[in-house]
Amino acid sequence: MAQMRRSAPAPVLAAARPALRLASYNVHKCVGRDGRYDPARILRVIGELDADILALQETDRRFGDRAGLLDLARLAEETGLVPVPVQGLRQAQGWHGNLLLYRRARLQHSRQIRLPGLEPRGAIMGDFCLGRAAPLRVIAAHFGLLRHSRTQQAALLGGLMAEAPGGALLMGDLNEWRIDRRVAVNRLGDHPSAASFPAGRPLLALDRIIPGAGLQLGAVRAHDTALARVASDHLPVTGQLLLD
Repeated sequence: MAQMRRSAPAPVLAAARPALRLASYNVHKCVGRDGRYDPARILRVIGELDADILALQETDRRFGDRAGLLDLARLAEETGLVPVPVQGLRQAQGWHGNLLLYRRARLQHSRQIRLPGLEPRGAIMGDFCLGRAAPLRVIAAHFGLLRHSRTQQAALLGGLMAEAPGGALLMGDLNEWRIDRRVAVNRLGDHPSAASFPAGRPLLALDRIIPGAGLQLGAVRAHDTALARVASDHLPVTGQLLLD
């Protein structure tokens, strides 16, 4: 009778670290590369992202009543994402077109920030409780077109990132394509980047997810699908933040 062989014990695998899925997307006022205004199409792209924290840019009309363009009730129903509230604006959904949304977290504190520079620009900051020792600070921003303004904006937000005891992230369209470390945006933190603009043939990494000191960010990728390529002139970018 043949002798039975004992199989080797299965290796013990380390439990995967939990991760927070991040995304940033300039929706171009919901006007696609085909020239069509289609907010529902933007919502479908957002659904593809499956993000836990999402920074959006250009979510309202730039002039006049600055009315918001997205159906936030439908977005919450379909994705679970709800916006960080803004104060003092009747029609706008965000702050200077920036909208910060989240799910599976508790918002502890939020703040609207006026950014320095020649153009009217802003940022939204939220401190989120995720079961960690200290809240995670997330800043959603859309930087200016002028290099001097971006330098000022990076200095202001860099200070707010450094003050966060639980670490901080900056997400948004930072309008910076250079990767030189002498550029102010790139000094905010070491971060991978992906070309996201223009959506049809992405060459420039304008859209960034930048982790502050002490945070570990996985690969950042452009979300390049057939729908995303036409819905806006930017592709969304995604990344995963590894949690303690």
